[in-house]
Amino acid sequence: MGFSVGIVGKPSCGKTSFTNAACMTDFKVGSYPFTTIEANVCVTHVRTACACADFDVEDNPQNSICIDRVRLVPIKLIDVAGLVPGAHEGRGMGNQFLDDLRQANVLIHIVDASGGLDAEGNEVTAGSHDPVDDVKFLEEELVEWMLGIVQKDWRRITSRVRSEGVKLEELLLEKLSGLKITRGHILRAMRDSNLKAEAVDKWTDDETREFVKTLQKSAKPIIIAANKIDRPNAEANFKRLQEEFPDYLIVPVSALTEKVLKDLEQKGVIKYIPGDDDFEVLDPGSLKESELDQLGKIKEHILKKFGGSGVQNLLNRAVFDYLHMITVYPVHDANSLTDSDGNVLPDVYLVPQGTTAKEFAGHIHTDLMESFIHGLDARTKMRISDKHELKDRDVIKIVSAKGSK
Repeated sequence: MGFSVGIVGKPSCGKTSFTNAACMTDFKVGSYPFTTIEANVCVTHVRTACACADFDVEDNPQNSICIDRVRLVPIKLIDVAGLVPGAHEGRGMGNQFLDDLRQANVLIHIVDASGGLDAEGNEVTAGSHDPVDDVKFLEEELVEWMLGIVQKDWRRITSRVRSEGVKLEELLLEKLSGLKITRGHILRAMRDSNLKAEAVDKWTDDETREFVKTLQKSAKPIIIAANKIDRPNAEANFKRLQEEFPDYLIVPVSALTEKVLKDLEQKGVIKYIPGDDDFEVLDPGSLKESELDQLGKIKEHILKKFGGSGVQNLLNRAVFDYLHMITVYPVHDANSLTDSDGNVLPDVYLVPQGTTAKEFAGHIHTDLMESFIHGLDARTKMRISDKHELKDRDVIKIVSAKGSK
């Protein structure tokens, strides 16, 4: 798992509840600021159609899970300390928050859609706080944080570009690579900002800020989770968020619903696949009438109404739509679709779109990439070259000088 999804937001907005629901962990949850002091790191899953359906086989997953031909693929989640206004200046847990944030490739911003928390994360009368302000403040904090990093030694950087002809993107890459920012992110931000790198010494403060803002949207994109969607005022606020931020993906979420359903699924009371808009009660006799009634309300007022709890939808969108990942299955035998132990479609890897067969070999093991000869497509039984770009749900045998995978 070479990438991470960061869970961000102000204190008490439901970040840790979201993480617990996604990962089925038991991190500390509280209705007061800074419940999360250290970043909580855990493993959750994204869901995708399993290749077993394409080949009509019963698989035997080893590094993932398959339920009813839905493959659940593990990813890393980072729930960081709550962020308050002024974090980039060190307020609250700001410095630690921003340091934890370096690891994340995409951010899910948990917003209390009911408007029941002030800017510091303290409980207030439901509906009295505007969640639109939460989105604005988080965006501003991220930009200020990145701007501070970019502008450190700014005069020296601009001087080197002007007098030595050093490429601006190379100097910025040195500064920003620790934030998982690539050369592509930097070049895209310059292009989208309509700024010329060779004229960087003439950039105004506003132009530099605009460049950083564009860079943030590309390198640390934000998806908004309108959490507590089942509470009063939440739906109206959700619609306002959509109107105010048309460029953002905003998803209605009930993290509590997801946790309840997964708890019951683990106990064998219901059958529930994360991301479904329905579930099956397997043991109604183990539930009181009031509990059955509550499950009925969850199904009608949350799952059916919003197309699920929103938790799995967000994770999937983050990985597949924002990080542009695909799933690829390596096998030892392209006919039986097995590994060397006879497991059918045992492993699945998440790799970026555009990954070549040789690059994919490197995801499995460095030796396989270095000694790569060719690949074999299990569907077509055709050989594929080192430069062949893989597609989602490809099943591939890697042939190398050191054996095959």
